[in-house]
Amino acid sequence: MSDPGTPPVPVPPGAIDDPIAALRERVGEINRGMLGLISERAALVLEIRAAKERLGLPLFSPEREQEMLEELIRANPGPFTDATVRHLFLEIFRASLDLMQNEGRQALRVSRRPGAPDVVIEAGGHVLGGPWPAIIAGPCAVETEDQVEETAAALSQRGVRFLRAGAWKPRTSPYEFQGLGVEGARLLSEAGRRHGMATVTEVVDSRSAEAAAPLVDILQIGTRNMSNFELLKTVAGLGRPILLKRGFAATLEEYLQAAEYVAAAGNERLILCERGIRTFERATRFTLDVSAVPILRQESRLPVVVDVSHAAGRRDLLPALARASLAAGASGVMIEVHPRPQLALSDARQQLDFAGFDALLQAIRPFLGPNPDPAP
Repeated sequence: MSDPGTPPVPVPPGAIDDPIAALRERVGEINRGMLGLISERAALVLEIRAAKERLGLPLFSPEREQEMLEELIRANPGPFTDATVRHLFLEIFRASLDLMQNEGRQALRVSRRPGAPDVVIEAGGHVLGGPWPAIIAGPCAVETEDQVEETAAALSQRGVRFLRAGAWKPRTSPYEFQGLGVEGARLLSEAGRRHGMATVTEVVDSRSAEAAAPLVDILQIGTRNMSNFELLKTVAGLGRPILLKRGFAATLEEYLQAAEYVAAAGNERLILCERGIRTFERATRFTLDVSAVPILRQESRLPVVVDVSHAAGRRDLLPALARASLAAGASGVMIEVHPRPQLALSDARQQLDFAGFDALLQAIRPFLGPNPDPAP
């Protein structure tokens, strides 16, 4: 006899003639019941989280997880194997731990969320993050007034609106060229103004940031300083857009958290820059993580540019990497260009001369569309 306290399962019309339909309906009912139980479990997990926080205990207890798994294996009635039961409940445990860790965590200001517009950067009269990709180009470093003037003139004639060059150069060796400092920033600024270009330079500490801010249009934070959180908070308050490069050993989550330091300090005028990560490969200077571009575009509201020069470390690959970056959805590419790369004081192997830059422009022309930002 059936249990009189259990209500009968309603039989849908036609189920008597179709036993599979009746079984499927029963499976659906069990699924809904399981979902309710999992949700109830999640509510209990959050109560446990609150209690652990009050007591100062760690959220994850591997000993307790192992105890629960062993108890479930002992109670396993089949037909699932013990290994299958272990796998199923490990997934539930992991989801519960994620819930405990994420509960109460504030959504990042830079995150893509419904109703929040994408960030578009206006700097020096030009736009980055608009409907068409931008090109940021210039020498690795400001070396002389003539060198930066010659480069700015050539690039502006080719439609480039963002001029980049290093005034402060953090180098692995203390004996390599370290840049011209404030004088370099001044020369870059003057060349940019003469040719109607927005200017970008890297700052390496609070002193260089405060010196550069009145001179250039965009402050760059390099890969070595991505996790220099005090510097990030300092540059956020200087009234300039920030181009933040990904650390060469940083995960994308760590990278977005670094961007959040700037946004949380009140400056959402941020540009993300993928510049390659360190791997075991030695054919290139770094390994360009092209997949970072669509992921960052999906997860953040910020424009994403790609520094193909530092990723490759060699000029012959730059057209192909630029095409790949733009095909992946980048808002722009950063390219090092020098009048005479063989004489460059830094990173000579990765800089293009003007003829090489023309070839690169030809390679990426299909991605650029009509020029929405004519020269002044």
